[in-house]
Amino acid sequence: MVKKIDGIPVNYIDAGEGEIVLLLHGWGANITLYQGLIDTLKGKRRVIALDMPGFGKTPEPPVPWCVDDYVDFVLKFIASFSIKRLSVVVHSFGGRVFFKMNARDNLPFAVERAVLIDSAGILPKKTFRQRASLKCYKLGRAFMSTKAMRFLYPDAVEDMRRKRGSSDYNNATPLMRATLVKVVNEDLEPLIHLVTCPTLLIWGDLDTATPIEDARRMEELIADAGLVVCEGAGHFSYAEQPVKVNGALQAFFG
Repeated sequence: MVKKIDGIPVNYIDAGEGEIVLLLHGWGANITLYQGLIDTLKGKRRVIALDMPGFGKTPEPPVPWCVDDYVDFVLKFIASFSIKRLSVVVHSFGGRVFFKMNARDNLPFAVERAVLIDSAGILPKKTFRQRASLKCYKLGRAFMSTKAMRFLYPDAVEDMRRKRGSSDYNNATPLMRATLVKVVNEDLEPLIHLVTCPTLLIWGDLDTATPIEDARRMEELIADAGLVVCEGAGHFSYAEQPVKVNGALQAFFG
């Protein structure tokens, strides 16, 4: 299905009937990767899942966006359905959007339940070694960006970015790289305690993108939260251990 929001054609799924569950995907992902979750939920609920701008079949935003821009867009998308109550299921980057959305004043709908799967939102603390490495990188990039160095080594700066950048960064277009930089450098930990609805945390204990320590911190900050740990799973616990994750979803939603 496709509908236009602010002139952007949004690819989305609307499946099942009953109470509404909004699914927000992770960075670099799209709704097809969550079909197992959608199939589990749509048996007794109406599941709405969208490819956010820059992912899947939805075009990129017109300029680099920050998390608040994605929140504005998702709110307009929700408003197009005239929804008054919903639950959310989020993965990774989708958690950032949820935390900032939940912190908005006077939301036009109530959030009844939340499921956070390997959610992003807590900014990792940099070690001394990481801070020193970053400083050296910035100094080297500045030197190689001078006119003389660009003439002698025209690909040097891009090579440095590629070696240092994450797979998400290297696989993104220039516009989405700029968006990623805006997104990952924002610490949303101060907003997490504002989640007051019953919340289920599902996490892989081998997750290196959003470590299990993040899950335990979120469990502390959210008043009504419980944690399900998928032993041996990484950042995509829902795909690595679908039986356990889908069972937890069914139990949580009743």
